[in-house]
Amino acid sequence: MVTPTVALVGRPNVGKSTIFNRLAGERLSIVEDRPGVTRDRLYATSTWLGRQFRIIDTGGIDMSDEPLMNQVRNQAEIAMDEADVIMMVASVQEGVTDLDEEIAMLLHRTQKPIVLLINKADNPEQRQLVYDFYTLGLGEPYPISGSHGTGLGDALDEVVSHFPLQDEQDEDDSLIRFSFIGRPNVGKSSLVNAMLDEKRVIVSNIEGTTRDAVDTPFVDEEGQEYMMIDTAGIRRRGKVYEKTEKYSVLRALSAIERSDIVCLVLDAKTGIQEQDKRVAGYAYDAGKGIIILVNKWDIAENKETLFDEMTMQIRQEFQYLSFAPILFVSAKTKQRLDRLPELLKMIAENRQRRIQSSVLNDVLLDAIAINPPPSDKGRRLKIFYMTQVSTKPPTFVAFVNDKDLMHFSYERFLENQLRRAFYFEGTPIRVITRQRS
Repeated sequence: MVTPTVALVGRPNVGKSTIFNRLAGERLSIVEDRPGVTRDRLYATSTWLGRQFRIIDTGGIDMSDEPLMNQVRNQAEIAMDEADVIMMVASVQEGVTDLDEEIAMLLHRTQKPIVLLINKADNPEQRQLVYDFYTLGLGEPYPISGSHGTGLGDALDEVVSHFPLQDEQDEDDSLIRFSFIGRPNVGKSSLVNAMLDEKRVIVSNIEGTTRDAVDTPFVDEEGQEYMMIDTAGIRRRGKVYEKTEKYSVLRALSAIERSDIVCLVLDAKTGIQEQDKRVAGYAYDAGKGIIILVNKWDIAENKETLFDEMTMQIRQEFQYLSFAPILFVSAKTKQRLDRLPELLKMIAENRQRRIQSSVLNDVLLDAIAINPPPSDKGRRLKIFYMTQVSTKPPTFVAFVNDKDLMHFSYERFLENQLRRAFYFEGTPIRVITRQRS
């Protein structure tokens, strides 16, 4: 059965993200004391009274006619459509504002259960002012303190009372989690929207528009479940001036850690830049499956020549990613995006591949026969046997007489032999050397 969904909505700077983080139990949403910091919908899970539910943090609703504010409002409206219960957040410090009344009218039209939270009611004197919010016509207002958590339990009791009766669904281990990573403005959010065929995250040609890592579940035609994570663009450290941008970089790295597979998005127009190598290094060091996506292929000139040139350049600049497939795509025209789910499934399977020790050691013997282990100062490296110790990524341990004799070049040779013998496209593999006692 579907897990209930709760959306947090309200005008800017009333503390929605603080409440969201408290419910999520970790700092997922950016919190700063100024309006407009949260822009996209942000998802997490929480539990109350034994019921698990999804929570959605949204940007502050502003009825002004500015383009970005219109998109933020559209995101909030999409969250309302997705939600089973809506939690409207207002602030006792400002009292009932005209914008609160406009948002209340918008919520009335949803015909969804509404739970009204009056935030920043940290002391008894402020709680007396909560009664003014009955004028919004949304039922009983619940005075809370998002920063301290007081009063939130009573509000959650009301939220859970509106959940439909249903059995909890066990988490499916076959879920494939993947993320889009890359420099700002390479088209990551556009790729999310193109794959889902809806305006899921805010798209703008202004660098840094996406500041949150946004989780989006979907299912393909064959019933395979995915969780797609759109991350904020990773900037060079020297350019991360704004406090909010620093959190975005940390969140992007966190999204990589939560992913099974990352899609490194390059710009066909600007080519490979130094920052692309740094971003790819984050994913490789984390041991994630990797796909290289060259986006904006629709506006590329001299495509036949550029295809060969970029493929060669990618292989030269990312030599440690020789295992990663390259896909030239266009978020605008959806060119070749239909191939991405198949690649994701193939790499997910490769990341979980286990090799029997007997077969593994046959390959090891053949590798030693082709290229005997090196020697140093009269001592030769002896490899006794090899075994696979884990998956995601596939990790192998080679037991030797002296691990100091294992040169990194021979370790790389063994890795290449494993790749030739077994199918590990799209995933890094690890070869660890241990000295046999």
